[in-house]
Amino acid sequence: MIKSKSDYLYYLEQDKKALNIKNGLKDWLTHDIWHFQKALRKLEYYKNTSSNILRKSYALYLQFRVRKLGRNLGFSIPANVFGPGLAIAHAGTIVINGRCKIGANCRIHVCVNIGVGVSKGSRPPVIGNDTYIGPGAKIYGEITIGDNVAIGANAVVNKSFDSNISIAGIPGKVIADKGPLDFRKNPLLAAVDDLKSEY
Repeated sequence: MIKSKSDYLYYLEQDKKALNIKNGLKDWLTHDIWHFQKALRKLEYYKNTSSNILRKSYALYLQFRVRKLGRNLGFSIPANVFGPGLAIAHAGTIVINGRCKIGANCRIHVCVNIGVGVSKGSRPPVIGNDTYIGPGAKIYGEITIGDNVAIGANAVVNKSFDSNISIAGIPGKVIADKGPLDFRKNPLLAAVDDLKSEY
């Protein structure tokens, strides 16, 4: 959670790296997701550190701005959910419960929904660091997901999982004892696994 100016600048820097923003004119003019994430982090900073009426009023203005930018992109992403290093892969529907807690370095794709279960008073998921959430994934209920976890496209995850794994299917189950960090370190590993799955 952003609690100081240095936290705010750190979150921005990590988000920028995650989105591969180069500070060029093209990114400044055309990267709508980066504009949304900058506004989201600014909202978090002012919301969490405002101590006087002027700053609180500015935080309220930022909340409307984030909501408007999010609506244009299809995002319903509240403040103080994601840790630093957030990478929203594409514009498109993403709905996140405001009480979710998702760690650092999360890459999230379109048509993802993360929320509470059906029971009254249910809490939303807690998701660790270094996660990859594939297109169409649905994650819900009072569950905890560890660090370095890949959640495959269209997976439905409604139970807790440990760290360093890949999850897929309906309902979600472990399909590999490797997570996104393992695949990033060795791209050939990902290619070999893709070939294995075809045979």
